[in-house]
Parts: sequence; structure tokens; C-alpha cells
Amino acid sequence: MYIIGEEEIEAIAGAIRSEELFRYGQGEACATFEKNYAAYLNAPHFRLTCSGSYALHAALVGLGVGPGDEVIVPAHTYMATATSVLSVGAIPVVVDVDESITMDPDALDDAVGPRTKAVIPVHIWGAACNMDAIMAVAAKHGLLVLEDTCQGIGGGYEGRMLGTIGHAGAYSFNYYKNISSGEGGGVVTGDAEIDKRVACAIDPCHYYWTGRTGDFVPFASNGGRASELLGAVLNVQLGRLPAMMTAMRAEKKGVLQATRHLDNLGLRATPMNSPDHECGTHVMYTMPTADDAERFVEIMPAVIAGKTGRHTYTEWDQVLMGEGAGHPALNPYAMPANEACRREVTKDMLPRSLDILARTVMVPTDPRHDDAHVERTVQSIEAAARYAFGAMGRDEARAAAAALGNAEKIDPRKYDSDVGAYGLDS
Repeated sequence: MYIIGEEEIEAIAGAIRSEELFRYGQGEACATFEKNYAAYLNAPHFRLTCSGSYALHAALVGLGVGPGDEVIVPAHTYMATATSVLSVGAIPVVVDVDESITMDPDALDDAVGPRTKAVIPVHIWGAACNMDAIMAVAAKHGLLVLEDTCQGIGGGYEGRMLGTIGHAGAYSFNYYKNISSGEGGGVVTGDAEIDKRVACAIDPCHYYWTGRTGDFVPFASNGGRASELLGAVLNVQLGRLPAMMTAMRAEKKGVLQATRHLDNLGLRATPMNSPDHECGTHVMYTMPTADDAERFVEIMPAVIAGKTGRHTYTEWDQVLMGEGAGHPALNPYAMPANEACRREVTKDMLPRSLDILARTVMVPTDPRHDDAHVERTVQSIEAAARYAFGAMGRDEARAAAAALGNAEKIDPRKYDSDVGAYGLDS
């Protein structure tokens, strides 16, 4: 969450004062957000739900993915991308990322097998995937495409909003996302039939309140309905989003321009897909070696992509252990329908991704940063780069970077967590 304040407080207070906290036939906040966000995305169908994880689950249900199917996911994403596949009884197949730290389209092409039904490209850390290439591979193999846009809210790809390019897109509005209601999620699609299934996955009883439509046959599902309080906050947050995107993109472009001369030392900007349209939430650099990255973050408040503690496939404990459900009879890894699927995931299976992620450093932007702060950021990046590549001593670099001081603090909860909590082999 970047900005929240009195407007959100008033929106919540208004919802409470109305005493209409149920979204069907009572309050209007959720319905208003669905309408306005669909318009923002230039998409015909958007459904609000309780979380990004549930949005991914509902989208996969909407696409008809289930037992006997494989779904390809990237090596670097929050674990919910993979566990959502398990939640519908299918098997996640993990593939390499490229230096953009998003799914490698060539790796996707190579990984498609006879059981592959869908792919989930992830717009991680606000960076857009190479959607033209991914959609071409999907068309070649007849795959369904679900965009995981949980970390890409407000971003685009070559003039189209992230999440609207594939068959469906999933969003998260939890605390760490570009706009937030604490928790929350949603699904977008351009297909009316997929939308009906998504609505039933989110709330199998919704037709009690909205009426039955056509010949659609409802099915059982868990409830993931959003609350009016969530909708009230999101309506205010959505109004903040365009200006926030403009500010972060400008900060990222300014920092990259001001540090371009450090290419000569070895500080190379991470390749970007559609840089004019992505979110701009992080300035990323791809270092020559993992040791260079470690030295860089000694000086600069930055994060190594491969060391967040929970966003790389080597940290997805349930997937590594094959624990795909709370009851063994529901575990996709043990289902007869999945016997022909590729079910094994090992920590050493994608060394190229691990190398790239160990060499990628991420400096967060913020729409509240002023010009003076950006200037201090550039100064600190330069000092960190000179130290990383041996052109400056540690003490000198720390002194040169001291101007940043406490102005930039990285919330460790967003990036860091305990690794190997279950004692899995490294």
C-alpha cells in the first residue's frame, strides 16, 4: 500500500452509516468498483473477490482447468500462483524466467507437453511479461492464458492493460499491492461464459441475489465473496491509481537515465518488456555475478530478487513436498487422473533462473518520493555500484550513500521471510 488516508476513512464510515454492508441488494460499493475497474481496464467483465489467491483459483475454474491438466508457471512468483493450480486439482509445471525475471517464452515453448492446458505468466514486481511472445506460443499449442496480475495493478503492455491480454486475468488488492483494501482480489475476462463460471466459483449462491441467467448450470464451490467495506476502500484507491503509476514510471525512468553512465562499471539495467507501460514499482539492475549483487546491497537499500524468502520455486514448500491438499484423497499429486502429468519439482531443476535471480537487484520506487529523494537515490546507487565493482572502498561508499539516510526504508515483511521452515533439502 502506498497512499491511504481520510478519503478511505470517510468511505468506510459512509458504508457503516448506511447499515448496508451486504453487496447484493443492499450496498453498492462492490458493484461500483466492479463497473469502474472494468472501465479502467477497458474490459467487459470483472468480478471482485476476497483475495488474489482466490482470484487465481476462480479464474482457473472459469477456464475449466482441472484434474489431468498441467499448468505452466514461472520459477519466480508468489507461491499462490502454483498452489492455485493445485486448488483445482491440476499440476503446476515450473519453467525458467529470463533476465526480465518474468517467464521466458522460449522455456514455455519447450515445456509444453501433451497434458498442458494452460499457462500463467506473472507480471512480477510490476514488470510486464513479454505477452506478444507468450500469446504466440499459447496460440501455437492451443493453451489457455491466465495472467497473474496480482503485482501488476495499473500496468500495461504495449497499450493494453495487464490482465486483459490473455483469456483471463487475476488481481490482488492486499496490503502489499499498488492499490489495496488490506485484502481483496478480482478476475477480468473478455469471455461471457468464463465470467459466469468465475462468478459461480466466487459465490455459488450468487444467483439467489442476482437471479438465474440463461441455461447456466451452477456448481458447488467455496465462497470468496467480497465485502462492502473492501469495495468502499477500493473505490477511493482506484481514483489514486493513475497518478501513482505516472509518478513511479517517471521515477524509474529518471533513475535509469541518471545511472546509465554506470554501465561502464557493470551496472546494467534489467531488460524490460514495454517499459513505457509497466508499473515502474522497482528499478532493477542485472549484475554480472551474485557476489556483485551482494556487495551492492551492502550499501544501497535494495533487494536481491532471489532472496525475498518466498517468491522463488525453491521456497514453495507444499509444492516441493507434494502436499497439494488438506486431505490425501484430494491431493492432486496422488490423483489417478494426474499420473501422466509431470509432478516432480526439485530445488536444483532450474539453475539458470536461480543464477539470474541471484544477480538481479531491485530498488523500490514510491509515488511519494520528491525530486530530492530521487537525487539521493541516484547518489546511493552510484556509490553502491562503485563499491560493488571495486572502484570505491566500503567506508567511502557508505559515506557517499549516507545522504539517503532513513528516507528509504524497505519493509522487510514485503520481501523477507524465513526460508526452509520445514527443513527441506537445499
